[in-house]
Amino acid sequence: MASSTHVSDDEVLTNADDQQFEVFCIIWLDNNMQANDDRDTEQKLRSIINRFKRFKDVERCQQYINARSTEDRLIIIVSGRFGRKIVPAIHNLRQVISIYVYCMNEADNREWSKKYTKVKDVVTELDKLISQIEVDHKIQKNIND
Repeated sequence: MASSTHVSDDEVLTNADDQQFEVFCIIWLDNNMQANDDRDTEQKLRSIINRFKRFKDVERCQQYINARSTEDRLIIIVSGRFGRKIVPAIHNLRQVISIYVYCMNEADNREWSKKYTKVKDVVTELDKLISQIEVDHKIQKNIND
């Protein structure tokens, strides 16, 4: 008796989304996201890089990052608390090109993050975060082309 494999619509949509032609993807890991502010912020970030994934769980985020192709170019935005957990585990992955720590306590997070060269900035203001990602993405696109 032959077995059949059923693929749910969610899996198809997720896989289709992951297979977009754009190699750049923003991944935001933070469990304190506010709905209204986040929609506006996500829209601004998608205007820079359309592929956007949001996670509230460190393990699920890390699994997603590890499963990405080494040809992908991942830009990670992470809270200070989650950054301390995930940055050491993902820093050396080829697909991770930039990490931004978005936090409330810049001084404390600069201290632990300074030994990781892919941490491009530690910021407390959303506008600064978005501007920095936009500038860095223009540079990365030129390198990747």
